Amino acid sequence: MARIIITSAIIFVFLSFLSPLLINNSRAATKHLDTNSLSENRSSAQVPSSEGNSHQGSEIGEKLPLWTVIPFLGILLSIAVFPLVAPRFWHHHFPKVAAFWALLFALPFVYVYHGTATHEILHIYLIDYIPFIILLWALFTIAGGIVVSGSLQGKPIVNTVLLLLGTLLASWVGTTGAAMIMIRPVLRANASRKKKVHIVCFFIFLVANIGGSLTPLGDPPLFLGFLHGVPFFWTFNIFPPMALASVILLVTFFFFDTFYFRREKRQTVLEKEEKKPIRLEGWHNLIFLAGVVGSVLMSGILQLGEVTVLGIPLLKQNLLRDFLMILMGGLSLLTTKNYLREANEFTWFPIKEVAYLFAGIFMTIIPALAILKAGSEGALAFLLNAVKEPYHYYWITGTLSSFLDNAPTYLTFFNSALGKLQISEPMVRQALGYVSGVKGHAEFILYLKAISTGAVFMGANTYIGNAPNFMVKSIAEEAGIAMPSFFGYILRYSIPILIPLFIIVSFVFF
Repeated sequence: MARIIITSAIIFVFLSFLSPLLINNSRAATKHLDTNSLSENRSSAQVPSSEGNSHQGSEIGEKLPLWTVIPFLGILLSIAVFPLVAPRFWHHHFPKVAAFWALLFALPFVYVYHGTATHEILHIYLIDYIPFIILLWALFTIAGGIVVSGSLQGKPIVNTVLLLLGTLLASWVGTTGAAMIMIRPVLRANASRKKKVHIVCFFIFLVANIGGSLTPLGDPPLFLGFLHGVPFFWTFNIFPPMALASVILLVTFFFFDTFYFRREKRQTVLEKEEKKPIRLEGWHNLIFLAGVVGSVLMSGILQLGEVTVLGIPLLKQNLLRDFLMILMGGLSLLTTKNYLREANEFTWFPIKEVAYLFAGIFMTIIPALAILKAGSEGALAFLLNAVKEPYHYYWITGTLSSFLDNAPTYLTFFNSALGKLQISEPMVRQALGYVSGVKGHAEFILYLKAISTGAVFMGANTYIGNAPNFMVKSIAEEAGIAMPSFFGYILRYSIPILIPLFIIVSFVFF
């Protein structure tokens, strides 16, 4: 009986989703989407999550109604609800749940829009998802071979210093790299602590997000800005809001951690433990980590042309980047002794979980991104047309970055600011004051600060706001920490801690 009800529900949802698409398609018959004409733009440079296929995305985004994001909301709700109400089912069947929501969107989308839909799907997987997973896999594999051992005791001051180190590291090896390097030492230092959920959540705030504010290597949206003419060191302009946010969070964390630490009354026990010198083992993996960082930077500098795969133009330097990252990860596997990974309690489950879930997320996010790219011609025109002041850019970019890919969100409002001020992309350096003898455009500088800060900072609002968030959560859960659910994280940590902080940043800077 239960199977009949579930099957009937699936058919009902599918038909409800499909029939309006067919109606919409028939209305659009006189304005048929010519796939060949869409392909004319393929000679333009393609960059992950952004410029590539922007014309196709905006065309299809003009036609898709807002409710086509229902499967995306469905997969988010599944991530939030199933671990609470059916944990055993979720643990064994989450790939199937992700596949269900992905197919619920993909099948009617392809049926109605044919080649255009196929092109959109191939585009997001070849240009966005596959490089995304390769980067995560490489960093996860390499960091899994780096062991920090010794008497790292999880006292409040030690934990605060570890979070500070991770925050400073994130801008230079990326938020994902810093998170993968630092999360295991933090968990190991606090293995004997009872209350440690707050430690992981503040780790996500600082190391996995806000710490990546200072360079294009820190977070994908800033790297995207670098590809579109923003000078490499311009992002140091975000240092004041980053410093303010980091100091407030570190101080808040110290008091939180001190409160819980004293309640556990573990000071005496910790002092009696045998002290061992701190050692770094598997240090050669730092070379491979540098290789990954260098390959990412290289892909933004070299111009090697492009090659077409399944109708999708791929930049050769990006393919080289992905190859080098796979090579770095492979060398780490070959050269790292097994006992080091065992010391880190290393398993492949966290990367598998991220790969399966984000495969579904990337599929279902297609209509949301397409509608966003359509700008004033899309279903979110009412929202985008209301963006005028710097603090508007800050909040809208940040809010959307909490749930969508922050890279295309950043680029959408980056281009919006350029259009608003009638600045062409080749004039970006001049507008930012990086041309000798030319004064920068003060309004554009403030807009870009707001967009950059919102995109990077507010990725911390949810588990899916930035790539390493979910990875850190998965590693923590594998270590036996009962992390809050999707909504639990938002209600217990994001809203009471981050939102007041972001309001302060908004008032002070924007």
